[in-house]
Amino acid sequence: MAVTPSQHIGPQHRVGPQHFVGLKMRVMRNGLRGQRWRIALFVIGLVFGAWFSVVGFVLFSATGFARTSTSMVLVSGLGGAAVVAGWLLMPLVFFGVDETLDPARFALLPLDRRTLVSGMFAAALAGVPAFATLAATSGLAVAALLRGGVAAGVLQAVGVIAGLLLCVSLSRATTSAFSAMLRSRRVRDLAAILLAVLAALLGPLQIGLLAAARTADWKVLAGVARVLGWTPLAAPYTLGVDVAEGRWWAVPVKLLITAGTIAALLWWWSVTLESAMVGTATTTSGRGTRDTPHRSPTDRLYPRLLRGLPRTRGGALVALQVRYWWRDTRRRANLITFAVVGMFVPLMVNIGSRGLIEGTAAVPPSLTTVTASMVFVGVLGGVGLANQFGYDGTAYAANIIAGVPGSTELRARVAGFALYLGPLVVTIPVVLALVLHRPGWIPSMWGASAAAFGCGVAINLFVSVLGAFSLPETTNPFAVNTGAGVTKSLFSFAAMLCTLLLSVPVFAMSTLAGNVWVWAGLPAGVVYGGTALWLGTRFAGRLLDRRMPELLSAITPRR
Repeated sequence: MAVTPSQHIGPQHRVGPQHFVGLKMRVMRNGLRGQRWRIALFVIGLVFGAWFSVVGFVLFSATGFARTSTSMVLVSGLGGAAVVAGWLLMPLVFFGVDETLDPARFALLPLDRRTLVSGMFAAALAGVPAFATLAATSGLAVAALLRGGVAAGVLQAVGVIAGLLLCVSLSRATTSAFSAMLRSRRVRDLAAILLAVLAALLGPLQIGLLAAARTADWKVLAGVARVLGWTPLAAPYTLGVDVAEGRWWAVPVKLLITAGTIAALLWWWSVTLESAMVGTATTTSGRGTRDTPHRSPTDRLYPRLLRGLPRTRGGALVALQVRYWWRDTRRRANLITFAVVGMFVPLMVNIGSRGLIEGTAAVPPSLTTVTASMVFVGVLGGVGLANQFGYDGTAYAANIIAGVPGSTELRARVAGFALYLGPLVVTIPVVLALVLHRPGWIPSMWGASAAAFGCGVAINLFVSVLGAFSLPETTNPFAVNTGAGVTKSLFSFAAMLCTLLLSVPVFAMSTLAGNVWVWAGLPAGVVYGGTALWLGTRFAGRLLDRRMPELLSAITPRR
C-alpha cells in the first residue's frame, strides 16, 4: 500500500535539550558496561567531585560567620574568579573536555543551530564537574543568607546558577574554538598567540596577589576582589556581597554582565560547533611539491629538514612522528600548551616572588629556585608522551603487522618528539637567565632541564605502554571519553611525581654543590638524563613487545 502525502506515519516530536541529556546518559551507561576499569575511574571521579564539593562548600560558607564582610569579599571575588579560570584553563591544559556526545555525529541530522547548541549545553551540564561546582559554590548563598538575610541568599543562589552556566559555556566555547583553529595549520600561530596572551594576563594578577599576600595588606586583596567582581570572572559570585552591603543597584548590572557574556560565548560556540560538525580539511599549497618530481616516492615522505635520515625502518618512523606532531591537532595542542606554561610559570615563580611591584629592591635570584624551575620544565615536557599511542588509535595496528620492535618504536617516537620539545627546553632557560640577569647560569639550567626531561620521557614511556587509553574520534584536540579525564589526570600526576623523585639527585646536587654546579651542571645533567632515557627506551621497549595486542585493544575507540 502506498503512503500518500496526507498520511502521517507517526507524531512529530520536537527535539529538546532533554533528549541530548538522555542520550548522554545512555552512551555513558553503555560505555561503562563490562568495563571494570572505566567503572573504577568513574567512581574515582565521583569521589574527587564529592571531595571538591564538600571542601568548597565549607570554605565558601564559612565567610558568613566572620565578623566583617572583608573575608566574604575576598572569597567571593577571588574564589569565584578562580573557579571560572579553572573551567577555562584546566580543560585546555590538563583534564580535557568530556565529548561523550561528539558534535560531528549530528552533522547529517536535520537539527538547527539553536537546538544543537542548547542540547549540547544541557548535556555538558549533566556531568560530575558541573554538579561539583554547583555544590561547592552554593556555600556563597549560605554565607550571603547569614550575612545579608533572605534576599541576599536568594540573589546569590541565582548568581551561583548563573556562574555555573558561565563556567560551562566558557569551557565549551574555548575548547571548541581552539579546536577549530588548531585544525588549520595556517592559524596555528594565532592560537599560540591567544594562549600566550591569556597566560600573560594571568601573570600580572598572580604577581599582584603574591605581593599583597606577602605584605598582609588585606585592603589590596579586597580591592582586587572588588575589581574582579565587575568582570565576567566573578560578577555572578559577588551578588550576595553587594546586597549585604546595600548596593542593590549593582545586582542587575552584574547579572546583565553575566548574561551578556554567556550569550556571547554561546554564539561563539555555535559558530565553531558547526565547523566541528562539518570538519575542515587542511589543504597544502603547491610550494611543497614543486621541487619533488626529481625525488623518489620514498624521499618525498621525509620532511625537508630530515632528508639526511637513513632510509631505514627507524628513519621512516622518525619522519612519521615528525609529521604527526606537526599536523595532528591533538599533538599540536600539547606543544602549544607546553610552550606557554613552560615559559610563563618559571618567569612568574622567579619574578613574581621578588616584590617588583612594591618598589623595593629586588632580591637576588636563587640558584636553587631557578634549578627547581628548570626541573619543572623538564617534568612538564615529558608528560606529552603519557598517552602517545592513544593519538594513533587503530593506525598503530600497521606497526604491529610490520613487526616493528618495541625499542625501535619508542626511540623513533622520542626522537620525533624531541625535535619539537628540544628547542623549547633549550630556549626557556636562556630566556629566564637573561631576564634574571644571570647569563652565567645558563649551562647549569640546561643541565637541570635536560636531566628532568630525560627522566620525564623515560617515565612516560612506561606510562604510555601500561596506561594507554582511547581518545574519541573527533576533531576537538581537547576531547576525552567519559572517565578518561580522570585517567589522564591520574596518569599525569603519577608520571610527574615519579619524575620529580628521579630528579631529586639533580636538585640535591645543585643545592649542595653551590657554585660548582654552575659549570658542572650541564655535563652532569646531560649524562643523568641521557642514562635515564636510554634505560627507559630499553626496558619500556621490551614491555611494549609483550603488550602490543593489549595496547592496541586499549587505544581502539569504543563506538
